[in-house]
Amino acid sequence: MICLALAGGVVTTAIYLTSSADAADGYDTIDALADAARIPDDQGSAACPPATSSPRGSAPATSSPQGSAPATSSPQGSAPATSSPQGSATAAAAPQHRHPAPTPSSSATPTPPASPSGSAAPPASPGSSPTSSPTSGGGAPGDCGTHGGGPSRADYVDINAVPVNPGAGGPAPGRGASRGTFTSRCGTNANGHRNPDNFIVAFGVSNGAHHIHDYVGNLSTDGKSTDQSLAAAGTTCRFGDLSTYYFPVLRRLGTEAGDANAPGGGKDGNVGTILRPTAVTLEFRGNARSSVVAMPRFLRIITGDAKAVTNGPANARAQWSCVGFSNRTTTKYPLCPGGRGVQRILDFASCWDRKNTDSTNHRSHIVFPLSSGRCPRNTTAVPQLRMTITYNVPRGRSFAVDTFPEQKHNPITDHADFENVMPDRLMSFAVSCINGGRNC
Repeated sequence: MICLALAGGVVTTAIYLTSSADAADGYDTIDALADAARIPDDQGSAACPPATSSPRGSAPATSSPQGSAPATSSPQGSAPATSSPQGSATAAAAPQHRHPAPTPSSSATPTPPASPSGSAAPPASPGSSPTSSPTSGGGAPGDCGTHGGGPSRADYVDINAVPVNPGAGGPAPGRGASRGTFTSRCGTNANGHRNPDNFIVAFGVSNGAHHIHDYVGNLSTDGKSTDQSLAAAGTTCRFGDLSTYYFPVLRRLGTEAGDANAPGGGKDGNVGTILRPTAVTLEFRGNARSSVVAMPRFLRIITGDAKAVTNGPANARAQWSCVGFSNRTTTKYPLCPGGRGVQRILDFASCWDRKNTDSTNHRSHIVFPLSSGRCPRNTTAVPQLRMTITYNVPRGRSFAVDTFPEQKHNPITDHADFENVMPDRLMSFAVSCINGGRNC
């Protein structure tokens, strides 16, 4: 880009070179929101795709936004939204800061997900494919709907065998980057707030997740939570952050827990003593190419694919590591040396469509940045949430994450959910820290 300026009566020329990363990131060719709208709403309580399901992509895509067409949403509790048929053109934009009306979730018939393009994929590392082959043709896998066992020996890897990934921290900040951070300190679920629900993807469904979630932050979250109920509840977070942050529990294998005969626990193939995290870091980060704007209150975001074994890894976002090995991440369970803690790293989408706080499949209203770090067309950068969850685990292949029964405790299925219920003043403070280059 060439700029001309008049300085002291002399025309001066300033030449700004567009980085090769920006030139090749697909900004001019990729419609990430449309790509996201082509991915099925398949994260709900139905365990398996119908037997007539279409083939699903098995190769990792270059982007992770998932979603079907956003519905014309209405205020919570009002008439259901009018959505376009799955796979057709995106429906009319929803009113700003509205969700589709909550209804008990059931999985939509899967359609072939176009490889969503444009976002940076998780760092490549050993074990990037599930041990159980993802479905690659019509029909459900033979053990779909059964507990299926797992994890297998191949689901674990010595962290020292994982190659160093120079890009593990994301794209290097460029000119105009927002370099600060805001950390919400919400504890480690010492109060034992757990259940097998998921109000975002399976509203009103008891045991909608078929596995147990740990919750930090909002004290009231369950399968019937609404914006209003969350805003009226208490929190474990400082500064009055009422947001809800949740993720599947990690269990110690070879032991028996009190939920051995309960839904979400043993009845769904999730057995063993639940391991409480030693640390949960909830860090909101900036964008590598621009400043960020405030998240709207009640923005909902999900990350990862809880059904990546049967869906294929195209939309998986699992990153596992060890304390002190942040430049090595893997989609397998890491075996950490010298008693170092196991870490789960979960990055959330951060390029918002500027209209909706949710979408029919909970993915097409907010997508991941492009490979260069900048947001795709028609989106704006908001603070990016990174959850880092740390555990002390016994040595060896002794632990596994809760999953849907047919996912066999495969680590590639790791995922998490979030709804922003920060007071507006707190979100404004977070944005100020991030854009101002401060760590708050």
